[in-house]
Amino acid sequence: MTTAPHVALRPAGVGAGPAPVGREELLARLERALHTRGRALLTGPAGVGKTEVALAGAARAEARGETVLWLASLPSDPEIPGASAAALVASVAATVTWPGSGAVRTEPSDAAAPGTPLPALPAPGGPKTPAAQTAGAHGTGPYTSGPYAADPVAPGPYTTGVFASGVFDELPGPQRTAVAMLCREAPIDADGWDPIALRLGIAQILRTLTCRGPVLLVVDGVQHVDPDSADLLRFALHLAPPALRVVAVETPEPYGEAHDPYGEPHRSEDPHASHLWVPSEADVLRVPPLHADEIAELLIHHRLPSRMAGRIHRASGGNPRLALAVGRSLADARTPVHHAEALTLSGRARDLARQLLGAAPPAVRETLLLAALALRPSATLVRRAGRPNAEADLAAAERADLVSLAEDGSVTFTAGLLPSTLVHDACWAERSAGHAALAEVVDDPVEAVRHRALATDSPDEELAAEVAAAADLARRRGNSALAAELALLAAESTPGRHGTRRIARLVDAAEEAARAARADLAMRAATDLLARDAVPADRVRARLAVLDTAGQGLTGLDEMYVHAMEDSEGDTALRAAVQLRLALKYVLADGDPERSRTAAVESAALAASMGDPRTASQALTVQARMERALGSPDAEAVLAQARALELAERPLGIRNAAQILTIRHALFDDRLLEARDELGALLPLVQRRGSVEDAIELFRTLAEIESRIGPCGAALAHAGQSLALTLEAGLSPGPAWYALALAETAGGSFARAASYARRSVQASEEEGDRVFLSRSRYALGRVQLINGDVAAALETLRRVQADERAQSTVDPSMLRWHEELAEALLAHDAVGEALALLAEVRPVAERLGRSTVLLGCDRAHALCLAAEGRTDEAAELLTRTAGDFGLAGLPLERGRALIALARVERRRRRRSAAQSALQEAASVFERAGAAPWLALAGETPAGEGPAGGPGGEEAVPALSSLTEAELRLARLVGQGASNQEAAAKLYLSVKTVEARLTRIYQKLDVRSRAQLATALRP
Repeated sequence: MTTAPHVALRPAGVGAGPAPVGREELLARLERALHTRGRALLTGPAGVGKTEVALAGAARAEARGETVLWLASLPSDPEIPGASAAALVASVAATVTWPGSGAVRTEPSDAAAPGTPLPALPAPGGPKTPAAQTAGAHGTGPYTSGPYAADPVAPGPYTTGVFASGVFDELPGPQRTAVAMLCREAPIDADGWDPIALRLGIAQILRTLTCRGPVLLVVDGVQHVDPDSADLLRFALHLAPPALRVVAVETPEPYGEAHDPYGEPHRSEDPHASHLWVPSEADVLRVPPLHADEIAELLIHHRLPSRMAGRIHRASGGNPRLALAVGRSLADARTPVHHAEALTLSGRARDLARQLLGAAPPAVRETLLLAALALRPSATLVRRAGRPNAEADLAAAERADLVSLAEDGSVTFTAGLLPSTLVHDACWAERSAGHAALAEVVDDPVEAVRHRALATDSPDEELAAEVAAAADLARRRGNSALAAELALLAAESTPGRHGTRRIARLVDAAEEAARAARADLAMRAATDLLARDAVPADRVRARLAVLDTAGQGLTGLDEMYVHAMEDSEGDTALRAAVQLRLALKYVLADGDPERSRTAAVESAALAASMGDPRTASQALTVQARMERALGSPDAEAVLAQARALELAERPLGIRNAAQILTIRHALFDDRLLEARDELGALLPLVQRRGSVEDAIELFRTLAEIESRIGPCGAALAHAGQSLALTLEAGLSPGPAWYALALAETAGGSFARAASYARRSVQASEEEGDRVFLSRSRYALGRVQLINGDVAAALETLRRVQADERAQSTVDPSMLRWHEELAEALLAHDAVGEALALLAEVRPVAERLGRSTVLLGCDRAHALCLAAEGRTDEAAELLTRTAGDFGLAGLPLERGRALIALARVERRRRRRSAAQSALQEAASVFERAGAAPWLALAGETPAGEGPAGGPGGEEAVPALSSLTEAELRLARLVGQGASNQEAAAKLYLSVKTVEARLTRIYQKLDVRSRAQLATALRP
């Protein structure tokens, strides 16, 4: 039987929730289509989230007071005549009780389909037809005698079941009889029900329902509606008034009824037989797959690990159902899956892929298998490899959303899980035959060698040598990913009697995989090598390759470090390389810069003794980074040594760590134009010759620079590029999300900034990345403070303080949390603690020459002066600070100081000066493209009335004596909050609230809450 979802759309009295992840724009389009056309068709492949969008739209309709009918069909319904129409009648009876039919029911009737939800009823007092009013007053319908009479008291043939609701009382007798037969509440005559009466009855039911107000009908799985019901619904919708709107949810069926690739197309007398209306009359909305960033948000929403969002997106193709299945597979794994390991694609994820593929005819699956085996599949290649109907097969697969076909015939699978499942489920003979056929028809010798190697099951030295040569050729072409795959294939094709040669090729494969950022291939090569009798040096090189592809995820690899140290004993060059990796681990995973610096110093010395400038340069770069964090004056000198060694290497752009750190030091020092110029010169070289990790860091750094000086729109674009590269490489998205949080704070949306910061916090916690955990918390606390969520900001920034102190970080320019925490403390009425924090950081900044850090401290100190009532001194200091920020080339910081100045001027009751400061801030933000700050500058200052006139603080001068924290509490209490409620809202103790209220009463000269509320009124 047709059923509806088991979960109600929303709890009674609760408004519609947010849109499903990544569907806000689509939901808006759905609303527009329903408003303008009254019909909408949601279509897309299985699992893409069509029902979720329909549910969200229905919830919004309910929140507006509309009646929602939900009809969900099942695959078996087409074999049951009238199944969907009967379920619709039951849904109406379960959803609505007509006035006068008895007490309003809050539970579905027994006749309702199992699982039918009970949407919120429309508001009482809605419009009623005269007939309904009569029925409500007298308990009778339009027929009170004759064969169609209904007894209002004694149970009769049409007063139980679905008819007990009273919704159908207005139906004429023949129509009620036909509806009763449809619902099996009356015996079916030998001639069946009257089709005309049934048509008119269904139409009248819907028309009657709209008399109560707007109605939204959702038909989920419209492709499974039985033909009889489809005919009835088409007729009813044709006669329906505009108050009835319809959403149909459809999963297209590409095989069978729609198309036979080897026969004649199935022709139907009615081309729209499966639709409830002519499709051209509706705005057809295709539900697209989610982007990688949206998949990450989806995983977080479902409390699943997000650190592998990029790889999960590739595996799922953006299909939410597949992505969640893969995410749950990773979450359920016995041990955490590392970046260097293959994704867990068994269980539910693999079964879902098999369901999608299982609908395809055998011939289509055979064609898809060949496409899955090919390196660059195309319709022409597959046809030449032995599938004469390749174009037809692939076209059918495209309609099923399994592949996409380009104009040139190239084939791309919509989800990485699909080709891997095809290959996984095929037997060896099928795979071998496919590779052999492809080897004969590909036009690239590199690909031909690859297919020949994959077609054979026995090692062959001659073939292995050919594959190794092909790997070299792929490397020279710049295709590092293919080179890594071929290098590993060459090693696996080497006979066992050539053990030494096989091990050498495994080492080459692991290192090639590291250069290509292919963590999975590096792990495969290392695992194979470590199971063999390899010399210690080869074992170390393989382990280092795995470590180099781990990205931020260095936790859980302790055993690998231990074995690398043991195997490097006695080999100075290798020991230098291992110490370099340990230096990175100590700072990223352990949060210990002192230990990291010690390891870097040792690595640099060992490398120098062996004449290894590359390792020495990298080690000196790590040392310089730690010297800077620890506040050492030697940081720049060490970095200069590292850069000299790095620039001596040719060609430029291959090794860039020292140059990138030089740029970041300029960023920390707010030499931002210099940093941007150097980055602009280096970025093209890195994109052409460098590693993907270097490109990611440069885009992230560029976004940070532009977030401080503008243009802020460019910051958003470059942070987005950093994220795209990160997800494509399968690395942890934490650092890229941090950059996006900063960029959104500068030029996008404070709400999105907070969202990205929270994602970065979660990803960094999952990875155990102490550095970016602290940074992402800083970004979150900063935007919380800007948004006025002082209690949350204070908690977050205190954690940053604890993190940074635990890591012994001294230099305040690398993460400027001190001024933000001071302002949060001040807003929390902890002026003394804020002043103490500023007094602690100021001498360090002066000793290190961090002039712009001192300016941030001045801004926070000025706010402390204002809180102490020294508003004249505060205004003078803020005016000077804003000017100094302008001279330092920091427009956003200048604008922020001007906003603070405007607040102080308001407290000095100098409205004109406050307005002038705000206008100047707005001009600064507009030039920088800082959209959220521009909006903030345009908002009314605290205490000012909407028009800035009599309702301002000048009308209530005593308010200027309140601190920001006191003003927030006063407003809460003035609005009726109890002390306990205010304490919970502001994250304070009740005693603190009581003490603060006492000060407020004294300052405003009031004696009661009523007087306080009056004093707060404009």
